[in-house]
Amino acid sequence: MTSTDWLEAAPLHVRSPGRVNLLGEHVDYNQGVVLPAAIDRQVDLFAWPMDERHIEITALDLNETVKFTFTDLGRKLDQQQKPLPTWALYPAGIAWAAQQYGQRLHGFKAAFRSDIPIAAGLSSSAAVEVAFALLSDSLGGWALPRLDLARLCQQAENEYVGVHSGLMDQFACAFGVPGSVLRFDTRSLECRALPLPPGAELVIADTGLRRSLANSAYNDRRKDCEQAVAELNRAIPGLQSLRDLSLEDFYRLQNTLPERSALRARHVVEEMARVEAATDCLVNNDASGLGKLMYAGHVSLRDQYQVSLPEIDALVEIARGLPGCYGARLTGAGFGGCTVNLVQTHHVEGFIAALQSDYHAKTGRKAQVFACKASAGASILKKN
Repeated sequence: MTSTDWLEAAPLHVRSPGRVNLLGEHVDYNQGVVLPAAIDRQVDLFAWPMDERHIEITALDLNETVKFTFTDLGRKLDQQQKPLPTWALYPAGIAWAAQQYGQRLHGFKAAFRSDIPIAAGLSSSAAVEVAFALLSDSLGGWALPRLDLARLCQQAENEYVGVHSGLMDQFACAFGVPGSVLRFDTRSLECRALPLPPGAELVIADTGLRRSLANSAYNDRRKDCEQAVAELNRAIPGLQSLRDLSLEDFYRLQNTLPERSALRARHVVEEMARVEAATDCLVNNDASGLGKLMYAGHVSLRDQYQVSLPEIDALVEIARGLPGCYGARLTGAGFGGCTVNLVQTHHVEGFIAALQSDYHAKTGRKAQVFACKASAGASILKKN
């Protein structure tokens, strides 16, 4: 099943990219505007339709296979009535969410592989979800709009996997535009593609440190934001989310909040302001200005949202001192994972080598550092 011949013979091949977020971290679930880009690291999913009412999936990178029926989705059990492994919750969650939508499920046999670092802040889980959603849409004849597929994926992650994420990750994986950042308004769902500044490239640095969102402080951060909104409603009746809070009102009222909620809210409202400034930078091809905002965003994630780690901070500080680096910051939820760097094209090769070397000298750890391109969203490459 894992042979190359088997994969090449599959009638269905779906590719689904990871994503990196330039600015707007932890604001999607606060109804803010974000600046993600799909990247040229991806999940490749190969599948055959089956008439049986079950799904069989092999995770090639893990050399593990799981089978589950449509009737056991709610209990999260495989065909042998054993709990589904963590990786299988994502495709099973898609099938479960489709049932909630009232969509017809079609059985299939599939295998997938990925070159997206797992649990590194590059949305490997959303890429898997979007891949299986596209596959299931094709087999089931749903013909759902792409936005509805992204929402289905978010529901799977929120309610089935248990991570209370916003829509940004699935949206970016589904709607990526080559060479561009997506300015995505998570409240209005409006999106605008903004080209990256000429002569600048994205470089990802992976610390190798991993976190589990479902079991980490991610959900706690969301609760802190919700608490801030509830407290601020006393002074600003009708406040729905931190998206509705101006900087002026926050600075005026921050001392009325519990300390932790004030820190979280400060990051969110200031990050939203940085996104607006970064939009202007992208429109005006101002790579230097965009980079400065990235550095500021990292400081806020480190000090206000408190989701960084010493190793991530080390990568950012080293990058700041290297030739050609406009900006660097943690990307993704934090607690491990990657930084994203905006680097002058002619400095990329030297930047990668120096960042790897200096990081190892400073921390004793090895970082995987690689350039990436902003890419297109998920697609079905082959349908025989």
